[in-house]
Amino acid sequence: MAPKKNGNSPRPERSAKKRASNSGSSNGQRDRSLRTYTIADYRLEHPEFHIEQIHEDEQTRYVVHGELSAPAPRLRESKYLDKVQSLAIYRYMLLNRRMETALENLYKQGKVVGGVYFGLGQEACSCASAYALNKDEWLGPMIRNQGSLLVRGFSARDIMMQYMAKAGSPTHGRDASSHFGDIREKNVVAPISTLGDLIPVLTGVALGARLQGRNIAVITYIGDGGQSTGVTYEGINFAAVQKLGLVLFVENNIWAYSTPNSEQFLCKDLAERAIAYGIPGVIVDGTDANQVYDAAHEACERARRGEGPTYIEAKMMRMKGHAIHDAAQYVPRELVEYWQRRDCIARMEKYLIEKKWLTAQENARLIEDIERVLDEDREFAVNSPMPEPNTAVGGVYCEDGCHEVKPKYAIPKLKKRATGLKRSESAVHLK
Repeated sequence: MAPKKNGNSPRPERSAKKRASNSGSSNGQRDRSLRTYTIADYRLEHPEFHIEQIHEDEQTRYVVHGELSAPAPRLRESKYLDKVQSLAIYRYMLLNRRMETALENLYKQGKVVGGVYFGLGQEACSCASAYALNKDEWLGPMIRNQGSLLVRGFSARDIMMQYMAKAGSPTHGRDASSHFGDIREKNVVAPISTLGDLIPVLTGVALGARLQGRNIAVITYIGDGGQSTGVTYEGINFAAVQKLGLVLFVENNIWAYSTPNSEQFLCKDLAERAIAYGIPGVIVDGTDANQVYDAAHEACERARRGEGPTYIEAKMMRMKGHAIHDAAQYVPRELVEYWQRRDCIARMEKYLIEKKWLTAQENARLIEDIERVLDEDREFAVNSPMPEPNTAVGGVYCEDGCHEVKPKYAIPKLKKRATGLKRSESAVHLK
C-alpha cells in the first residue's frame, strides 16, 4: 500500500488516526507493518497533465498531454487575512510586477549591467509568504523573490540601482544582480547563487536564535530544480532533527531552466519528500495569495512553538524564461495559456472586488499611485552616479569591524565548566 498521493489525497481535516483505523486487514485488525502518510493539499483544483520529450529530425521538443481548458477557480478564502492585510499583499504584488516591467525596459535601454531575473507569475508566492513573518524574524530570498524584498522594506529604487550597479545600491555597485540583503535592520540574508545553500544558512539563523532563547520562523525558497541538490537535503534534515523553525517554500515552476519536472524526479508531488524528513508537507496553489499566506502563517506559528520546519510546495509556472536572455520557446503554448488564465494578480484583483474590499475606482487609484512611486524611483536610480573607481578596493575582503554583529535577541547563556585537571589527577599515569 503506497503512501497517499496528491490528486487522490484526503483533505487536511481528515485525521491520520481515522485513516489508520480504516487501513486494517479483513478481520478488522490493523496491519502495523503498513503506514499511511498525509500531505495537506489546499488547492481548489488538481490538474492532471504531463510533459513528453520528443526527438525528431535531430530536434528536441516538448508536448503536453492532459486537460488544460478549465477556467481558473476563485481564490480560497483565507482563514487569517483581513481586508487591510489582503490589500497590503495585493499592493506588494502589483509593485513587484510593475517594477519588473520597469527593469525589463531599463535592460532594453542598455542601463542594466548584466542580466535580469524575473518572477513573473510568482508574485503571490513571494509577497504573501514574506508577509507572514514577524518583523524580527528572518528571510532568505532567491533571485526571483524580489516581491519578498519589497515586503521586508527594500524600495524599488534599491532593486533598480542594484541591477544598474549604482553607487547608491545596497552593494554600492559591487554586484549587478539581486545578491544583497540586510542583516542589521531588515533581517534579510542575501541570495546565494549556489542553489540550496541558503537552506542550511537560514537553518543556522534559526539555531542562533534558539541559542539566544528564542524560537523564530525563518523563510527561504528553492526551485524544483535546485531542490535536487545535496545541500538542500542536508539543511532540511538538520532543521528537522533540531526542530528549528525553517519554513521552506519549494517553488514548483514545472521547468528548471529548460528541463521539465518529468526529467528531474519521479515522485508526483515534491511535498512527498517531507515524509522522509518526518516533517509536515503542504501543497498550495502558488498563484493563490490566500493559500500561500495561510500555509506560511501556520508554518510560522508552528516554528514559533518550537515544533520544527515545514515543507511547502507551491505549484505554479514561471511565466518568463530562466533570465531575460531565455525566450522559453521550449514551453508548449497550451501550458503557457493555462497558467496565463491563472495570473495571480488578476485573480487577487477579482477576489478583492467580489468581496467588496476594493472598487474598480480604488484599484485604478492604487495602480496610479504605484506608477507614480515607480516613476520617481526609476528617475532616482537612472540619475544616480556610478561608483568611483577607487572604491573598488574596499568592501571586498573582511575589514576591521565589518563582521561585528551583535546578538539580536539575547546574550547566549553558556554553562560554566571547570577547566584544567584536579590537583590529585595526573595527566599521564605511569607505572
